[in-house]
Amino acid sequence: MLRVPNPRSFRPSRRSLLVGAGAWLASSAIAPAFAGVDGFVAGVWKSASAKGVSRRTFDAAMGDFSPLASVIKLTGSQAEFVSTSGEYVEKRVNAARMGSGRDMRGEWAQTLAAVAQRYGVQPEAVLAIWGIETNYGGFVGNTNTVHALATLTYHGYRASYFGDELITALQILEAGHVTPGKMIGSWAGAMGQTQFMPSSFMKYAVDFHGDGHKDIWGSIPDALASTGNYLRSFGWRPGETWGYEVKLPQGFNYDNVWSGRTAALDDWRRAGVVRANGKPFPRGSDTASLFMPMGAAGPVFAILPNFAVIKRYNNSNNYALAVGHLADRIIGGAAFITPWPNDTALTEADRKQLQQALLRRGYAIGTPDGVIGPKSRQAIMDFQARNGLIPDGFPSGNLLKAIA
Repeated sequence: MLRVPNPRSFRPSRRSLLVGAGAWLASSAIAPAFAGVDGFVAGVWKSASAKGVSRRTFDAAMGDFSPLASVIKLTGSQAEFVSTSGEYVEKRVNAARMGSGRDMRGEWAQTLAAVAQRYGVQPEAVLAIWGIETNYGGFVGNTNTVHALATLTYHGYRASYFGDELITALQILEAGHVTPGKMIGSWAGAMGQTQFMPSSFMKYAVDFHGDGHKDIWGSIPDALASTGNYLRSFGWRPGETWGYEVKLPQGFNYDNVWSGRTAALDDWRRAGVVRANGKPFPRGSDTASLFMPMGAAGPVFAILPNFAVIKRYNNSNNYALAVGHLADRIIGGAAFITPWPNDTALTEADRKQLQQALLRRGYAIGTPDGVIGPKSRQAIMDFQARNGLIPDGFPSGNLLKAIA
């Protein structure tokens, strides 16, 4: 979903900032002082009315507001959990989702073709985002968006951000795009089949159905077109894919991966980087960088600019990889050729432990902070080279076991 800059996109770190309503008073656009829920609602009304929200709309949306205990519980219970890229992708790109995607491709072929013509985004990319965000509309969330945003704001959880989103949600209701009872989504305010935050709705939602309403909840044409418009707005390149699985040559310099070096696919081919399936790159002039989500032992990818555009929906490499792979599978592409390695991902505490082990071995990497920067990366590569491992610089559970 679309999150903070691109909310549901609010999957971020999800740390609790429950600092109380006082902090919200100082930072939020909804500024008048209040005492308890009634004072809070009065403050919201003052800001909403200044933005053109009528009393009738406001009362329909906020009149019975009471903070949602379920939302507050979620803000405070987001324990750190890390999965490997393989686990992340395989959970989301499964047989059921691929099959449903192919069914939806046939059922909505005419709409998808019209969206592609208008926005220049391939149908499979739009379908893949729809599938991963809400299982093709099967689950859009069941939380009242206005009350979720009001709860987060009232309790001081990123209050300035969510306070602004709350006012925007009320403006959407005022414009008549949806009724309060149907404005539902995630606990963090991401709405409808596209999982747009209210601010993203304002910028990118479209009335593709032509009924005067931008209905990302009930209108599949509006939802698909809104996703296409979003991707186009961030620079989607028509006719280009997101990336290719590749094989790296023996003795490859993995600094080329971590530096983010970009080159034409023809140049990568001349350096020994080839497609994993043995086929040529369709267009050698397309530019790409290399992405190694689980190190040299797992699948490696040449990623094109559209990969970065997908990340504007959710700023996660794993998310973009899952969307890209699901899009390929929907149109008949094969599974990745290189299997995912048997490995584990590292928590922040694990990364600090890894850095401490590097320090004990004499590597001058600075204070362990859990961030694998250039010094830590070079130390890992040196350790790997000295111990008969592939010097790919990738921090993992297996590496931690080898070095601890």
